[in-house]
Amino acid sequence: MRFRSLTILAAALFTALPASAQRLPTIVTPDHYDLAFVVDLGRERFEGTETIRVQVAEPTPRVVVHALDIQFRQVTIGDGASSQTATVTLDEKNQTATLTVPRPLAKGPAELHIRYAGTLNEQLRGFYISKTKLRKYAVTQFESTDARRAFPCFDEPAFKATFAVTLTIDRGDTAISNGKVVSDTSGPSITQHTIKFATSPRMSAYLVAMAVGDFKCLDGATDGVPIRICATPDKKDLGRIALEAAQQILQFYNGYYAIKYPFGKLDVVAVPDFAAGAMENTAAIFYRETDLLADAKSASAGTRKKIASILAHEMAHQWFGDLVTMQWWDDLWLNEGFATWMANKPLAAAHPDWTIAIDEAQENQTALALDSLKSTRPIHADVETPAQIDEAFDAIAYQKGAAVLRMIEGYVGADTFRKGVNDYLQAHAYANATSEDFWKAISATSGKPIERILPTFVNQPGAPLLDVSIACANGRTAVTLEQQRFLVDEAQGERGRWQIPVCLKVPGRPSATCEVVTDESRTVSLDGACVPWVFANAGARGYYRTAYSSGLLRALAPHVETDLTASERLSLLDDEWALVRAGRHSIADYLTLVSENGREHTSGVLEEIAHRLGFVHDYLTTDATVGRFEMFTRRLLRPLFDEVAFAVAASDADDRRSLRAAVIASLGTIGQDPDVVAKARSAADRSLSGRAPLDPTLADAVITTAAAHGDAALFDALAAAAERASDPEVHYRYLYALADFREPPLIDRGLQLAVSPQLRSQDTAVYLSRFFANPDGRSRAWAFLAAHWAALEPKITIAGGDTNLIRSMSSFCDAASREQITSFFTAHRLPGAARTLQQTVEQISNCIGLREKQTPAVEAWLSTF
Repeated sequence: MRFRSLTILAAALFTALPASAQRLPTIVTPDHYDLAFVVDLGRERFEGTETIRVQVAEPTPRVVVHALDIQFRQVTIGDGASSQTATVTLDEKNQTATLTVPRPLAKGPAELHIRYAGTLNEQLRGFYISKTKLRKYAVTQFESTDARRAFPCFDEPAFKATFAVTLTIDRGDTAISNGKVVSDTSGPSITQHTIKFATSPRMSAYLVAMAVGDFKCLDGATDGVPIRICATPDKKDLGRIALEAAQQILQFYNGYYAIKYPFGKLDVVAVPDFAAGAMENTAAIFYRETDLLADAKSASAGTRKKIASILAHEMAHQWFGDLVTMQWWDDLWLNEGFATWMANKPLAAAHPDWTIAIDEAQENQTALALDSLKSTRPIHADVETPAQIDEAFDAIAYQKGAAVLRMIEGYVGADTFRKGVNDYLQAHAYANATSEDFWKAISATSGKPIERILPTFVNQPGAPLLDVSIACANGRTAVTLEQQRFLVDEAQGERGRWQIPVCLKVPGRPSATCEVVTDESRTVSLDGACVPWVFANAGARGYYRTAYSSGLLRALAPHVETDLTASERLSLLDDEWALVRAGRHSIADYLTLVSENGREHTSGVLEEIAHRLGFVHDYLTTDATVGRFEMFTRRLLRPLFDEVAFAVAASDADDRRSLRAAVIASLGTIGQDPDVVAKARSAADRSLSGRAPLDPTLADAVITTAAAHGDAALFDALAAAAERASDPEVHYRYLYALADFREPPLIDRGLQLAVSPQLRSQDTAVYLSRFFANPDGRSRAWAFLAAHWAALEPKITIAGGDTNLIRSMSSFCDAASREQITSFFTAHRLPGAARTLQQTVEQISNCIGLREKQTPAVEAWLSTF
């Protein structure tokens, strides 16, 4: 480590370097911060004045705080005669500043007084600058470890305190923070005014929020709580969908939780540049524009659902994360898993037609796919550095956390689980909690052994596979369940042991039979006469894979459409696909199962089927067989297309519109159906020329299909439409479609946009990722990335961009590309994506093996089709 010391009158610039373990001593802890900022948007700087009231546990001459990119001007500790000037020693590696005084501080209360300065950076983290074509804004994003970039602080979740924020800003601007505005006075100069906000409740430093600019807001309220949806002036009216949804969601949460919304007001702010999708700052949620704003007259069903879903997630955080915060980042799932689980409840209550159960089943499958890798991690995993913490925001924290909660909720019952959740929140309000605190609360409420079940899913990596078989003996059905860890590479096999709540769906029975499987093998005897089949994941709420014996699967197959719910059908199909990936089943078995589901009428299930068909098309066919596979896809899906038709009827429900979109996209991009392709291009041309707008829910499928078969004229039209669109949904529809073209010159033109100022830094990683998803663009995207790395790296390494981009490279399926990726990122390390890189390499290796084994099986199956 390299240290530098300075006196209080010198200025020290603390610059960012890779950081190691940075936990602060606990001798000094904060109670309250007074924070005053003078924001200079023109010079992209700010001046800060800070007082931190602390408690000193034992006499000490030193106080250690986090600080990064801070220029210290003056530091004193104490008041009046007891005031001491402090020297500042910076530890660049650990992102800390040690404040040292000549005489030890006495045990008890003390005050730190700090004057400092900082830069409004362009990294979309800390206190940063955000720009539109017209002006600049100042915005904060502090999660996970970036509050220290805006003010010296105790930047760990457990160091909760209250915060009083004051902002001095340009006279024509306004500001938003965690508290309500308590005063707004002119000055100190004639070009400035000063806004003082109410003191926040006790919270972690990463939840402090500030936004400065000419934001305009739509106003609403629920249960006496004022709600505002704020945006830049030109986009203010695009917040109406969000305002309606926020009011409904808050009303639902106030009815669910024993503690009603505790923070007095709720501001939701769309920011021009924002790295994350959204951030749950206490009472001031900040958003990327595309995830909050849309035209109420033309928004698609999917966009309305996305806006409501992300709002529900971030608003759930006001309880899970803000009111009760994990003790340390190793329990991140207590924030993200809970919010993911909770977010579906208000949506399901308000919109039964949104098939939320399918979304939950898809969340389970997303987590199970990652958990099937050797390089996965436990839900509760050790993290220390900022890079490790940032990478923990993954499908394990979010989707697996939510899936495990749903499984336990199903096991103990919804009402009992709700009571346990409320007991947990009330016990730890305005404080911190651990995984153990949660499972103790549910155990106490339910009287069931949750404290033994949950640790097996939280503290060990991976997920179980249940081998399921049945036998009839003495007039009763015996169901045998054998558990082991599921890995896509069986050569890495590990046994593993979980305590698994398993619910069996039995034909003719009104309710499921539930048991906890604790041993490697368990036989469950069913009451009543023998049955021909069972489904071993009733409601698709269990977090495990199932593998049925061949005889049982044959008996179940005729009943899939009639006896299984849509989420159960999705679970069965995805489990069978996973068994193909693991080499346990043949692709022929999966294709036979899929061939019986061509008339699937639930859009979410059909989308999953189409996703797998797309994989087979791109990876498991050859030049000799791809045409036959496309013919199979057309024969499978064309009857459904003929039923739903291309044209939209005014009476169509949301799911029927989504179903139509899924069929068109599948036929147009997998089946290469010439009729569908022609219709899509014609509809796209009419829309782009202003003659006939596309149905909003159908628009993505139409544009994607047209682009996949498009020419330079369409490319130019889409690029121009993206540039002039003010609605974020429309802008990104056209922008991202540029990655779907197949002609090399058009692919290259699209890639060049990634290094142009026209593309926002926040969008670079997602935009490039779409080229890696395009089989015709993949190799060109890799060559482009390698050639332009110096220009792309600053954009890609913005919060989460590195993991998104590395994850997209799992679309490669050859050894040469795998070695190139490994070699390149060994030389150009991305600390925040280290585990993601391991997972990507593992997925590529699995794909290589799968291609070698299953490509002949596809050819053989097609010969019988």
